[in-house]
Amino acid sequence: MIGDIRLVDAHVHAVRIPTIKQAWKDWADRYGTPGLYSLYDSTGTLVPQLFDEYFEREGVETAILFCEYSPRSTGIQPVEDLIPLLDHNPTRFRLMANLSPHLHFPLVDELKRQMHLGAVGLKLHPVHGSFPPNDRSLYPVYSLCEAEGFPVVFHCGTSIFPGSTNRYANPELMEDVARDFPDLNIVLAHGGRGWWFDAAAFITLMRPNVYIEVSGLPPQKLPDYYKNYSFERLAKKMIFGTDWPGVPGPQHNARVIADLGLDRETQELVFNRNARKVYRLDGPGTP
Repeated sequence: MIGDIRLVDAHVHAVRIPTIKQAWKDWADRYGTPGLYSLYDSTGTLVPQLFDEYFEREGVETAILFCEYSPRSTGIQPVEDLIPLLDHNPTRFRLMANLSPHLHFPLVDELKRQMHLGAVGLKLHPVHGSFPPNDRSLYPVYSLCEAEGFPVVFHCGTSIFPGSTNRYANPELMEDVARDFPDLNIVLAHGGRGWWFDAAAFITLMRPNVYIEVSGLPPQKLPDYYKNYSFERLAKKMIFGTDWPGVPGPQHNARVIADLGLDRETQELVFNRNARKVYRLDGPGTP
């Protein structure tokens, strides 16, 4: 909660340490949540009860957990590693599916498998996976997602990790998908971080089914990043996320946003209503 406003963290990396590369560990050590490793056991696995208690203390009602299949950059964070966390508290923890066209075939079958595990959306990481988001091999996946009302999250911003292909973060490539699948809900994670803030903002305001998710962005700088647009208008299509553990904490980031001067209705959209609608966190047909 932020005051009496419910809080959803829509971007959480709940990794198993042995599955990821040293560069990710260095990033977590440099930017990460204080006491991060106290949530892990001796094998580098998150302890479900400790993880749950942490997000309870942070006031996070729902946290969407990300897996990732990016062996070139951060490593493999298998979807199966998240199941114990979901089983421990299926109300707080929800699953984000992930696909790589270089690893999964048939893509639609793998997506259906992860959907059956309880996924609420699909994350694609063109930058770490080294594939363009408008690759036609992904179009059957987008078609299924559009038909099922299943949102797609794109990594839309630069990445410092070795092996990243940053040109694939260009939101112009994602706009192709928005054009070809007009009823598909699309979320631009990291909001154009780097040199695409204006493009991400423009597409979000132009397309009714496109949202910006602010994970990985210093929250106090959001008005400056989007200074060429009405920040108040754009904020109505923002989704709160942290890119945990690369933050001081969800509560810290949320409080900074709460102090930016947005009205009550807009804060509710940012902190929970947009996420609850896009990811249907209360079930299909959530208003």
